[in-house]
Amino acid sequence: MNQATGSFAAAEGEHIAAAVNLIKTYTQGQTEIRALDGVSVGFARARFTAVTGPSGSGKSTLMHCMAGLDAADSGHVVLDGTELTGLSDRALTRVRREKVGFLFQSFNLLPQLTALENIALPLTMAGRSLDHDLLDHLVGVLGIGDRMSHRPGELSGGQQQRVALARALAARPAVVFADEPTGSLDSRSGTEVLELLRRSVRDLGQTVVMVTHDPHASAYADRVLVLADGRIVDDVDVSTDSTSSAASAASTGYRADVIRGTRTVRRAG
Repeated sequence: MNQATGSFAAAEGEHIAAAVNLIKTYTQGQTEIRALDGVSVGFARARFTAVTGPSGSGKSTLMHCMAGLDAADSGHVVLDGTELTGLSDRALTRVRREKVGFLFQSFNLLPQLTALENIALPLTMAGRSLDHDLLDHLVGVLGIGDRMSHRPGELSGGQQQRVALARALAARPAVVFADEPTGSLDSRSGTEVLELLRRSVRDLGQTVVMVTHDPHASAYADRVLVLADGRIVDDVDVSTDSTSSAASAASTGYRADVIRGTRTVRRAG
């Protein structure tokens, strides 16, 4: 572990997850695309961070590298005290099972399993027991207590996403990574999911990192990271009285700066 990575690991009390100088490139034909161009960032415990930016900005690539779903070409990722760099596929699988919750717009529920079986599946695969007190709390808050015996095909899109959220939270992960979690939902269901993510941070102390292009979704976060061309171009600590303006600015290609408590907006250069 190099000095920069060690500094993040030493600050584990502040950062539950951190990246140092991540570089990730892809090749399309004869063209090399740098999806991440030296990104360094830390995510604090019990905080809700929205990562936004235009298509191709690197936001999903950053999330995939942070969650151990993809490996950067160079740089380091530390997740809950474990450095992911150089881990074997088997070790990465174990880290994902133990430390990461996933919430994606496609839900990723197994159609042959009931809602309860889908929620318990990551724990079952990891050989861990389901915390029934936590389960009862989650399904009560999510309003799906009467849907536990139903299979995904018998649930609405909003109900399926709530089951997916319960699955992500049931294992008490270090971080929940949400990739466009409202992208396939109607506005009402999407708002409900965002409110539940917000509550998981406030009431359960959960850390949430959400990739989104939606200014409405960004408005629920404590912090908005803006990426463009594989780099972080803005990092806004959102206050309760200026959330909408910050999220709107981040999602429309503008740069929001907080200067002594005063927010000014200008087009990002």
